[in-house]
Amino acid sequence: MNLHISHITEYFFSTDVFFEPHVLRFKPKATPYCCAREHHITVDPEPAGLSRFLDSENNDIQLCWFNDVHSKLYIKSESLLTISPYNPFQFLIYPLEYNVLPFQYTPTDSESLEIYLRYQDVPDDLANFGKQILKASNNETIPFLTNITKAIHDDFLIETRLEGAPYTPAKSFNLKRGSCRDLAWMQINLLRFLGIASRFVSGYYFLDDGAVAFELHAWLEVYLPGAGWIGLDPTHGIVTGNHHIPVASSRIQENTMPVSGTIRGSATSKMETNLYIQKLK
Repeated sequence: MNLHISHITEYFFSTDVFFEPHVLRFKPKATPYCCAREHHITVDPEPAGLSRFLDSENNDIQLCWFNDVHSKLYIKSESLLTISPYNPFQFLIYPLEYNVLPFQYTPTDSESLEIYLRYQDVPDDLANFGKQILKASNNETIPFLTNITKAIHDDFLIETRLEGAPYTPAKSFNLKRGSCRDLAWMQINLLRFLGIASRFVSGYYFLDDGAVAFELHAWLEVYLPGAGWIGLDPTHGIVTGNHHIPVASSRIQENTMPVSGTIRGSATSKMETNLYIQKLK
């Protein structure tokens, strides 16, 4: 399957402002099932300079900087992808003791994964929610991860909220609703509380259902020895497969945003985004 992705982001300012350097995260990550055959970024006004590098968490970054002042910023990312068939359960947890929770990562893994084990704001009722599902799953790792992902999907109302940081885990749990990033952040912190390294993922979710416009999506990944990073999507209650196209992953949501940057000047602003995913013949 070949896909063409067009992701347009526009910022409109009430007066001219100066753009400080902006970080762009748009290029889809290479996965066992996804190959980015082409990727192009168009920026208007044309940057004075642009560099590309991998950040500390191995995300593809483009940094652009500008001259003069402007009242509009237009960014268009286009990607041509080849998506291959993929079985999300084609892995083996090894050593075998990691099939049972709780487990302890090796000292080497613990050191590498330390930033993905820091949790925040896990109240007792959220902790008990996770512990009950763990017990019902007989403390088995994969049944627990699939069951808790499905339980969040089943028990929480999914809402659209295009802007803003994720709710705290406590707020999402108390409201019993949230956007994809809210539910992902809640699950991340719960799993970290239970000793499972987890990270936030931002990207695209494509289903060939006739939809014309799409939205940026968020889910999470957990690290399992022998298997690596395995994706979980609480919005849909599933283990991620080849319809999930990751762009950036990080210990925190802020480091996965498509555009990060500031301005110099006083102005009101608004942002518009449009995302189109087309299946090619």
